[in-house]
Amino acid sequence: MVKKNRASYPCGEEGYIYLWTLFAVALAGVGLAGVGPMWQIESQREKEMELLHVGDQFRRAIESYYLNSSGKAKRYPESLEQLLEDRSSLIAKRHLRKIFLDPMTNSHDWGLIEQAGSGITGIYSKSDKIPLKRTNFPEQYSTFSEAKSYQDWKFVHAGGGTGGTDSQRSKTPKSGVQGAPATNPFASDKATAGSNPLSPSQPADSTNPFTQNSQ
Repeated sequence: MVKKNRASYPCGEEGYIYLWTLFAVALAGVGLAGVGPMWQIESQREKEMELLHVGDQFRRAIESYYLNSSGKAKRYPESLEQLLEDRSSLIAKRHLRKIFLDPMTNSHDWGLIEQAGSGITGIYSKSDKIPLKRTNFPEQYSTFSEAKSYQDWKFVHAGGGTGGTDSQRSKTPKSGVQGAPATNPFASDKATAGSNPLSPSQPADSTNPFTQNSQ
């Protein structure tokens, strides 16, 4: 009969190895527990920057629609879809490339700020999370530093003011817009992140006011 050779260790050495194994497993667990919250914070910061960029794109598109509205009385869009195809004049205009996703809620369900009888003057996220960013906002968004939630980050055309009615209507984009890729318009390539997706009718100043204020 052939006997199987088996390495033998003193009892004390086996116990030592076992304790070191337990210690390594516990240390790895502590490390992973610390990485989780850090990743969540970093992810939220990235979503904040995307929200700032996307919200500003909506504000610019609303301003473009207002400035290019025909007739003596300037008007705002009655729906976000009108920013994609403005048929208020003989030549259709495109003020916005697509209806962007709200990065905080991952949906197209934006809060709308409406001026009675005039249309939509601005948008905001419906997320009730508390913002991390508190400083270095552009002048037109300086009130964001006092926000209690992302719902207080209101992207409004200056001419429309903030005294309009906050509409809770659900705005689901048309089928042609719904399937648009949910790419991050605030990508790592800062050279292209602030590019102007609007038509030539958009005001010339289309620089991204957030690229230098990421803190």
